[in-house]
Amino acid sequence: MERFDTIVVGAGVSGLTAARLLARAGRRVVVVEARDRTGGRVHTDRTDGRVTDLGASWIHGIEDSAVHAATQAFGMRTVEFTVGGYQPDSRPIAYYGPDGVRLTDAQAQTSIADIHAVDATLFDVVAESAPDASYLDVTDEAVARQGWDAERAARVREYMQHRSEEQYGAWIADLAAHGLDDDSIDGDEVVFPDGYDLLPTNLAQGLDVRLSHVVSRVAWSADGVVVTTDHGEFTGADAVVTVPVGVLQSSAFAIDPPLPEPNASALGRLTMNAFEKVFLRFETKFWDDGVYAIRQQGPEGVWWHSWYDLTALHGTPTLLTFAAGPAAIATRSWPVEDIADSVLSQLRRLYGDRVEQPTHVDVTRWQDDPFSHGSYAYMTVGSTTDDHEVIATPVGGVLHLAGEATWTDDPATVTAAMLSGHRAAERVLGRSVAIEELWAD
Repeated sequence: MERFDTIVVGAGVSGLTAARLLARAGRRVVVVEARDRTGGRVHTDRTDGRVTDLGASWIHGIEDSAVHAATQAFGMRTVEFTVGGYQPDSRPIAYYGPDGVRLTDAQAQTSIADIHAVDATLFDVVAESAPDASYLDVTDEAVARQGWDAERAARVREYMQHRSEEQYGAWIADLAAHGLDDDSIDGDEVVFPDGYDLLPTNLAQGLDVRLSHVVSRVAWSADGVVVTTDHGEFTGADAVVTVPVGVLQSSAFAIDPPLPEPNASALGRLTMNAFEKVFLRFETKFWDDGVYAIRQQGPEGVWWHSWYDLTALHGTPTLLTFAAGPAAIATRSWPVEDIADSVLSQLRRLYGDRVEQPTHVDVTRWQDDPFSHGSYAYMTVGSTTDDHEVIATPVGGVLHLAGEATWTDDPATVTAAMLSGHRAAERVLGRSVAIEELWAD
């Protein structure tokens, strides 16, 4: 049995942030990680020389961003790609109507104006909503207040449904009314042509990281913590646990004694989503020039409604779409070829015979990952934004929870993961630590 000052469970960005700051403060720290790599849900695949971020891809807003500052300090190349919160405009988007015909600029602007009108109403509707209201409830009310005809209202309602799915991988009726309260973007968004995993790789430098150590139990008491793995036990004065909500809620991972209140109830009001990426690479670019995204309206787009042009990332014609919410659940067991065929059938509605067979298709399988059980967490009906923060309430002075789901501002992001790890380190040390210590020489 090895003894340390602090045991960090999980070598994602949150865990590595906490460990790096604690180690730099002079504590003896070990990081135990179930996977055979660092990064957690920041995962870059480099098969056959292709660089594909299967997990986190974006910094959603580089203004005053600690993550952006860290990536710049580590010399990571970026490409601007601002898609911002399932935005209706701001960057060029090609809209296609329910008939598969591209909308004129005037038609698109009318549709976009309708979305903005509902968003303006939605702010007050959400504020007035009941504690058990869903995002479907509040968006339906906001649309109803416009007094539009059925067809016009239907276009905006489907947009709101897709926003819920694409932002949180959740069916709109399952997401809390306040589920998108923290959905804000400050500044441009960027992606990483060399892979986002360079961030955790740099954060892990110099740390004692034990890979392929599957944790089954974290026992805590006034005397400290004992972490049980399939490679033995580790003891410490305290622990920072950064595993995803899906793991915290699974029977394979035990906190002993169980989490007390208020942590337990707050955790119970979050759940992991169903959200998968589908990358399609082609020999030639057959879609619209000069656009960031392609969107189709109407019932044909119930699953595949938005595609993002990633060609600028590597120079290879590439479209990214998402299987989100119901689509991810329905296609969970489908072979890659069947998912690709389903996506291509919708692209052919828009582009006809110009659509060619992809040279390569990648589909993520986060729902089946035993070390995450989904891509990230969302607020179920009855939850409030405070639940994120409440989960991280220190337990017994020795146990600290961190990770994207424990940060109120911009949860479900790498920024939330990093900032929650920083907060956990400060709580362990009992003093403030400049986050810039993460990348200081």
